[in-house]
Amino acid sequence: MTAAVLRSVHEKLVFSRRVDVLARMLGDLVPPGSAILDVGTGDGQIAQRIAAAQPGTTVRGIDVMLRPETHIPVDLFDGKTIPLGDKSVDVVTFVDVLHHTDDPDRLIAEASRVARKAVILKDHLAENGVNRLTLRVMDWVGNAPHGVVLPYNYASRQQWDAWFAAAGLRVDQFTTDIPLYPAPFSAVFGRKLHFVARLTPQA
Repeated sequence: MTAAVLRSVHEKLVFSRRVDVLARMLGDLVPPGSAILDVGTGDGQIAQRIAAAQPGTTVRGIDVMLRPETHIPVDLFDGKTIPLGDKSVDVVTFVDVLHHTDDPDRLIAEASRVARKAVILKDHLAENGVNRLTLRVMDWVGNAPHGVVLPYNYASRQQWDAWFAAAGLRVDQFTTDIPLYPAPFSAVFGRKLHFVARLTPQA
């Protein structure tokens, strides 16, 4: 199967479904009326959908590169330090962002510093070599055409938990039951490779 065919299948079967599923699942974890900062927002489509579903909720994004068109206001940042003061927003979100960074733990700590109420994220779990190989293929198909950096920096649940704890974050909710793919693709690209979590800063 050629790269062009893979990307076409991804666009038709995955992308719009992904936006719908993640906007709903992440939005359900956001306290009503929150001010949200979406880190690594891309075009901001999911963040915009989350905010639109909740009256009084506002959202802005930051990213290491700015796209020509975005669904929300987006500012440039260096990918390491969130350019906001301590406890300056209610919620910080990351949607498939942290595995694209060289230092996920640093950004998690930054999110904990900035968020008053919660850090909400969607990312991947890689417990073995097969998981990592599958995720690399998925990442390449979905992101390479957009020029997204692909360090393939996947982590196990144990590593994620260590990063959360080091940042002073408590896991409130954690699920791998995320219906991103229709059958039969879910058997290959689902299978607990993805998670959604809500974390709260510890007092």
